[in-house]
Amino acid sequence: MVTLLMINIKSLVLVAIVTVIAVSCAKVFSRQAGNKMALANYANVGVDEFQTYIANPVVQLLDVRAQDEFDEGHIAGALLVDVNDSTFVEQCKAKLDTSRPVAVYCRSGRRSARAASLLAAEGYEVTNLAGGVMSWQDAGKTLVK
Repeated sequence: MVTLLMINIKSLVLVAIVTVIAVSCAKVFSRQAGNKMALANYANVGVDEFQTYIANPVVQLLDVRAQDEFDEGHIAGALLVDVNDSTFVEQCKAKLDTSRPVAVYCRSGRRSARAASLLAAEGYEVTNLAGGVMSWQDAGKTLVK
């Protein structure tokens, strides 16, 4: 009788442990999926669509490269906030209006994709220039210094 009782207690403890682990894993996976959804919530567009998009005066144009890259040439009207700066999100919150869409670009599109993810997670409506200023220049578009 004592042996049977000990087996039942061990079984109950095992079931409780498995349940706790399963619930914890479900919460972690759910949170990760939610974060990925928020981070991926932006549009990637080509040069022509980007040019049309930024022609709208409501759109805020954001260059996320370093200052020296910006000084070498940027799209007219762009605001500069370096995505590699540890205060990138805070600077954007101070300089950008969350109620207005943001168009972002960098040299090749990689950093601006990261910036777009960060901004989308903060509630901004974001459009990223696929291929960055490299594709902009390849398409014959001008940059200002």
